[in-house]
This record gives sequence, C-alpha cells and structure tokens, in this order.
Amino acid sequence: MHLLEALFLGVIQGLTEFLPISSSAHLRIVGTFTGSGEDPGAAFTAITQIGTEAAVVVFFWRDITRIIGHWFRSLAGKLPRNDPDARMGWLIIIGSIPIVVLGLFFQDQIETVLRSMWIVAIMLIVFGILLGIADHVGAKRRKLDQITYPHGIMFGFAQALALIPGVSRSGGTITMGLFLGYERAAAARYAFLLAIPAVFGSGFFQLFKSWDAPDQYFSLGETVAATGIAFVVALGVIAFFMSWISKRSFLPFVIYRILLGVTLLVLLSMGVISG
Repeated sequence: MHLLEALFLGVIQGLTEFLPISSSAHLRIVGTFTGSGEDPGAAFTAITQIGTEAAVVVFFWRDITRIIGHWFRSLAGKLPRNDPDARMGWLIIIGSIPIVVLGLFFQDQIETVLRSMWIVAIMLIVFGILLGIADHVGAKRRKLDQITYPHGIMFGFAQALALIPGVSRSGGTITMGLFLGYERAAAARYAFLLAIPAVFGSGFFQLFKSWDAPDQYFSLGETVAATGIAFVVALGVIAFFMSWISKRSFLPFVIYRILLGVTLLVLLSMGVISG
C-alpha cells in the first residue's frame, strides 16, 4: 500500500509541479486523505521534484546545452559577455541566490510550521488572486531576451516564496514576470529554467539527508519510484502548459486555486481535517 500511495503522489507531483497551483500544497493536501493520513513531508516533496525537474531538462535540452555552452565560452573570452545565452546563464545564477539563501536560513520552518494546512489554504487564495491581477494588468510585451539583472533578482525572490507550500514555484515566478510586463510564455520559460538549480540542489540535499533516515513514512525505494512516475507525467504537462499559455489566460488556474483554498478553510474550520 505504501508503494501505491507513493506512486499516486508521484502522479500528483507530475501533474501539478508546472501548473501555477503549487505541487507542494497538493502533496500536502492529498497526503492527508491517503492511507497514511499524514503529510508526506518536505523531503518526499523535494526528492520527487527531481523527477519533474528532469522533465524540464529533457524538454528544454537544446536551450539548456546552448546556455551552458555559451556561458563557458563567454568566460573563456570566445564570446562577448553580452551574448544572450551567456546572459541567461548569469541570470539563472543570480536568480537562484535568493532561494538558496532563504532555503538554508529557514530550513527548519520550511519543514515544520510552514507546512500548516492553514498556511497552505491562505497562500493558495492570496497568490491565486495575485496571479489573476498580474495576468489582467500586465503589459505582456517584454520577451525572454529582455530580462535585466535587477529583474532576474526580482524573479529569484518570487521563486523563493515557493518555499511556502501553496505559493507555487511556477506561479510565484510567473506572477512576478507578468507584473514586470513580460509575455506569458517568456515568464513561464524563464521560471522553468530558473527552477533547475534550486530544485536539483534541494532534491539531492534531501535525498542525502534521507538516505538512512529511519522515520520517513515512505522508504527510499518508494520515493524513487514516485520520482520516476513524476518525471513521465511532467513531460506531458510541460508540453500542455506551454501550449496553453500561448493562447489562453491563467483565469482557470486562478479560480481553481481560490476554490481549493476556500474549501480547505471550510474543512479546517469544521474540524474535518487537521491543520
């Protein structure tokens, strides 16, 4: 039964990681209603995100290899420092600093109090509303190659907010991008690329910590299996999401977030689920 639960949560992770609805919130919520009746934990969430982030690497493989290659060539003086792909490499590095610093500084809170179901519900609603406002008022004119270094840092702080379940890594970063006037597709593309160092770093760190941990609900093998299924599902979701935002707004995701958050608050207030 543990394996089936882990695989089911892996599917949930793959379905929700790249949609602006918070995968960590969904794992937290769904875990409450599975056989364990418990939060699967920050470690399980972080490790399964390795699978979804591997899907990003596969989907954007050409972009990633070009960015890495140009970044190293610019360091060696074989390309100008203002080469667009070399700049993108620096933007990803700079944008990753906030989540690394805040993640290490608030590690204990992230793994405990910030996983409160009350916080999850409130973050789903608040950041759902912010996404809706940003999508409505954003100019949507700036393209990916117009990202500046100050904007890269602002994107980075928005991504760091996703350390709180319910915010959504892609949702927070895309919301910032829309407020700054970037096109939906540009904001999403940078959000996915920006997440690569942070997610792999967090995932492998938690994997190292959990290697011999005796108190994990899911075994290491079950977690790895969930990570594999998350990878497969996430590949399809990325393709769907990138196609969706090129033609449509984020309104369905906004409505979903608000309805889910309100439902959680009602269930928590009635004592149906524990905070």
